[in-house]
Amino acid sequence: MHSIAHFFEVMKQSKVAFIGTGVTNHDIIRLFRKKGIAVTLLDRKSPEQLGAVYQEYQELGVTFCLGDGYLDCLTEYDVVFRSPGMYYHNEKLQAARKAGVVITSEMEVFFALCPCKIFGVTGSDGKTTTTTLISEFLAHAGYRVHKGGNIGRALLPIIEDIREEDVAVVELSSFQLLSMRQSPDVAVITNIAPNHLDVHGTMEEYIMAKTNLITHQDAFSRTVLNLDNETTWNLRGMVRGTLSAFSRKGHPERGTFLREDGMLCYTENGTETPVVAMQDIRIPGMHNVENYLAAIAAVWGTVSPEVIVDVAKNFGGVEHRIEFVRECGGVKWYNDSIATSPTRVLAGLNSFSQKLIVIMGGYDKKIPFEPMADTVCQKVKLVLLMGLTADKIEAAIRGSKLYQEGAPEFVHVGSMEEAVAEAKKRAKPGDIVTLSPACASFDLYPNFEARGVHYKNLVKELN
Repeated sequence: MHSIAHFFEVMKQSKVAFIGTGVTNHDIIRLFRKKGIAVTLLDRKSPEQLGAVYQEYQELGVTFCLGDGYLDCLTEYDVVFRSPGMYYHNEKLQAARKAGVVITSEMEVFFALCPCKIFGVTGSDGKTTTTTLISEFLAHAGYRVHKGGNIGRALLPIIEDIREEDVAVVELSSFQLLSMRQSPDVAVITNIAPNHLDVHGTMEEYIMAKTNLITHQDAFSRTVLNLDNETTWNLRGMVRGTLSAFSRKGHPERGTFLREDGMLCYTENGTETPVVAMQDIRIPGMHNVENYLAAIAAVWGTVSPEVIVDVAKNFGGVEHRIEFVRECGGVKWYNDSIATSPTRVLAGLNSFSQKLIVIMGGYDKKIPFEPMADTVCQKVKLVLLMGLTADKIEAAIRGSKLYQEGAPEFVHVGSMEEAVAEAKKRAKPGDIVTLSPACASFDLYPNFEARGVHYKNLVKELN
């Protein structure tokens, strides 16, 4: 790929299709039409289901291939952009690729064209908070920051506004990374634990997708790996540039660690620099100490310790991640809708020092709930269960060696409204209620954000 202008010229001479209308593709389709590029939308949905989007695209002059056979016309196009949710190894996509169709994604093209330094973050847990912290550090240090990727906005649509002296901070999911053949200047892998095995099928493919973040780095790059997570630390032999580690338990040769006295420190060539005290970090939980360690290792040398301390004291967290909603009648309500996997739930439960009331359940991603069962027995007094996985979660918790009848209690509810009402009825002053689903939301909501917003609105209406 040469220049940005050249890329748009090539697209003008190509027949381009987009699979799906998610957040990622929406703004690019608008931009491509503004540039006079012919665009077709491929989507399983009908015009009625697409609603306002269908109207808007019609007015923009987009053509459509809709319904169950939406992937049957792939070979009619020169270039097809897949959305992150469209699995790269889908048979029809692979057949089209073999037939000479360019199968790409917004992120792949962004990486090829981006004129500025890129910080890329992936991991099974903690990637959004780590991405956000890196962005906050850099913005406070005076950089113009473009944050995007898996975190809610596409960056390709703003490619023409990005200057060489800016920085891009990108969160990348395994689905995005699976087909990536370029890596960022600074790469952070927070950890690797089983996730999305309903799509990837094997843990090997999932790990391989994550490693694409560092496979294509050069000698001038920086890689930050989690010393405490064996699967992640095993990747250190692949690192081409500077390796920095972060650790809550150990003491890396280069990187960040948590000192016995609760001070987060940076170490290099035998020199230790204290950076920020754990108690100065505003967002709760040991997992957030880890997120800080990862983010500090990523920006070290670019951002001063003073900036890091300032962010630590003032940054209140990311929406839907152990987000404080309100206190009502002496009961504190938290929204942890992002907790779509058992490991995420553990991080949330371990952030509090008392027994909780927890709302759980949702769509089945086919990952086992047993890993969180012991902690739920220790940390939770009442579990409100909803969605398709309710029985599976209850069975996993009852199967724990720590489970005793009634500790925790289980109540099955039919909806979020019922869950919030039941929690309100049973909570006493001093209690904490948290939405920690351990599951994706696809059975009832389009995404975890929509679920979190619905929950927060119900909690705000309580009196």
